[in-house]
Amino acid sequence: MNIEDEKVLTLPMIPLRGLSVFPNMVLHFDIGREKSINALEKAMVMNQYIFLAAQKDENTDLPTPEDFYHVGTIGKIKQMLKLPGDSIRVLVEGICRGRIDEVVFEVPYFKCVVTKIEDEEQEEITPKTEALMRSVLNGFDEYLAVNQKLAPEILPTVAGIEEPGRFADLIGSHLDIKIEDKQALLETFDVDERLEKLNELLAREIEILNIEQDITTKVKSQMNKNQREYYLREQMRAIQEELGISEDLEDEVEDWLEQLAKLKLDKKINEKVEKEIKRFGKMQPASAEASVSRTYIETILGLPWHKEKKGNIDLSKAEKILNEDHHGLEKVKERVLEYLAVIQLSKSLKGPILCLVGPPGVGKTSIAKSVARAINRDFVRMSLGGVRDEAEIRGHRRTYIGAIPGRIITSIKEAGSKNPVFLFDEVDKIGADFKGDPASALLEVLDPEQNKDFTDHYLEVPFDLSKVMFITTANSIDTIPRPLLDRMEVINVAGYTEEEKVKIAQDYLIPKKVKEHGLKEENINFSEKALRDLINYYTRESGVRNLEREIANICRKVARKIVSGKKTNFRITEKNLEGYLGKRRFHYDIITGEAEIGVTTGLAWTVVGGDTLFIETTVVPGSGKLVLTGQLGEVMQESAKAGISYIRSIADDLGIDHDFYKEQDLHIHIPEGAVPKDGPSAGVTMCTAIISTLTGTPVRKDVAMTGEITLRGKVLPVGGIREKVLAAHRAGIKKVLLPAENERDIEDIPKNVRRQMEFVLIHSVDEALKQALVKDEQ
Repeated sequence: MNIEDEKVLTLPMIPLRGLSVFPNMVLHFDIGREKSINALEKAMVMNQYIFLAAQKDENTDLPTPEDFYHVGTIGKIKQMLKLPGDSIRVLVEGICRGRIDEVVFEVPYFKCVVTKIEDEEQEEITPKTEALMRSVLNGFDEYLAVNQKLAPEILPTVAGIEEPGRFADLIGSHLDIKIEDKQALLETFDVDERLEKLNELLAREIEILNIEQDITTKVKSQMNKNQREYYLREQMRAIQEELGISEDLEDEVEDWLEQLAKLKLDKKINEKVEKEIKRFGKMQPASAEASVSRTYIETILGLPWHKEKKGNIDLSKAEKILNEDHHGLEKVKERVLEYLAVIQLSKSLKGPILCLVGPPGVGKTSIAKSVARAINRDFVRMSLGGVRDEAEIRGHRRTYIGAIPGRIITSIKEAGSKNPVFLFDEVDKIGADFKGDPASALLEVLDPEQNKDFTDHYLEVPFDLSKVMFITTANSIDTIPRPLLDRMEVINVAGYTEEEKVKIAQDYLIPKKVKEHGLKEENINFSEKALRDLINYYTRESGVRNLEREIANICRKVARKIVSGKKTNFRITEKNLEGYLGKRRFHYDIITGEAEIGVTTGLAWTVVGGDTLFIETTVVPGSGKLVLTGQLGEVMQESAKAGISYIRSIADDLGIDHDFYKEQDLHIHIPEGAVPKDGPSAGVTMCTAIISTLTGTPVRKDVAMTGEITLRGKVLPVGGIREKVLAAHRAGIKKVLLPAENERDIEDIPKNVRRQMEFVLIHSVDEALKQALVKDEQ
């Protein structure tokens, strides 16, 4: 497309911030907004022409057609250069004026129908135009003389231009004026009118610059080295008196000094703060520095330097509160009460920092709240999830504009006491980047030997954090830095059993949600079977967060029915549950059928609790390949290879052909192939399945197993025994094979589950084979 032949064009458009482009003007600017980059790329693909218009407000980040002027300049892209940080520097030449007739679309970039507006060609310049051009040139010469920002060498270039329109545009582009004034020039299409407007702007700017110069000259002439300080003080005092703030400022300074005296701070801290208050008294109140100083002084004086919330630790009361707020979690409650007992005896908080570790929704945060309530302390929570800036912990230095204290000092100030219960939530999700490592900053905070003199970068004076009771929570300790973990005592908060969830739902969740939704007890009633179906088939989690959501979901539906006037009391049973929540979302494997060859039942641990894991194996004629399917991780694949090596070493004892690994392909598959699986605990399960396939011996259906194996056939201990056994119980398993070293973990399994199952402790694969393989059916 030749732009000279077209009157109406369809072009990509870029809104410019604080910048106007005139025709015949060559300039470069940077763009970083996604829409602008898309428009630029589209223009480069088409014909390098683009429409440029100024924004009405340069602070608007996402402009709409109402936010930019519709008269602008059609430009041609001469060059573009990608800069670090996804921005692009572009060199553009203005071609001619243009007016937006229609915005075709706004996403992914602005595309507009633009009408070209060109200056009328004059065969001969009229005397009026000539006179205006001379007047403008004289004004521009005078403007250059008083404006130090522009080079005088510009004048010969401008004077050599004979075309009136181009002459006016070039001078307009060099003026240091508001964007509105430049836009007015751009929207003046008649050349003579444009020159007249330019003349007015030059006259106004010259007058303003002359006044500025006069003021500067007068001020300089009145000051010398001896009277500079005196003059500034007198001027400041006079301004304060005129504004009527002098007495108020003095009163404020005196009030601060009185507050400081009452705080009775250490000598060094007192001197520093007193010096800052007196320095503030000499500042001009409206200055930016005075604002920073005021914030600093108010922060220091607002901190609870000596305020402590008094309250003796009553263990019986604390135990009662913990039991009221949480069902189960006996070991956690016991450890918290021991911790409180030690504090009561030692009269000191110096000791381990508690770290509650467990899956989501098991009540870690609410345990910390209960501790605060039990010992009558203020509760402060700070989430560390995604925190990457060290300044979040230690604060910003006051050299930075907008500096503020760290969130620890801010939280202590808001709490109003120096001994609150301070919860660091999600400590395992803390990050690090070029702004520093927040985890390293936490080392000082959480170390009882160091936090007595914690120094925030903003305060620049030490504050005592040794009286604060710090509690942290995490979903996993794997991502917590070792030095930080070393300062904390880990308390594992295990997931709830089905029985515990039913009890929690009946005693806590249902009454809470019924009240929140404006219902009464007689309006809604849940049967125990409905609750169990809700837990098993609509939520799959270790905690009760999703269970709470589903109960709330049912309450909303009941509330709607009551308002509709159908009836006022509803009973939720296993039969009508689907009517409220839809089809079941989850299913649990129930072990049924006869013993099969090559299929064993393993046990897995997931973040939402335990689960059963079926491992299938088969052999087919081939060249000795090992095929592993079902999204197995590296550790699980290595367990399978270790099992095959062990089987080859005892092939004679098992009656297996020595060359089975050369003449047959072995395929191991774990169903639910879309779910990633990893870990060594399926080693003994996979080994048993392979032996079953190679010997043709069926495996008992009611036996599940877990354990890591070695090349010698030893069975090593694994984790998550409690969750795994609960999953086996749910699936109808009667016998569970566990590594002998996991015997201690059996105590953690609920008694009602232990009574219904048989546990066999195994040391080697041989013992697992004796329990799992059906010898009579060989």
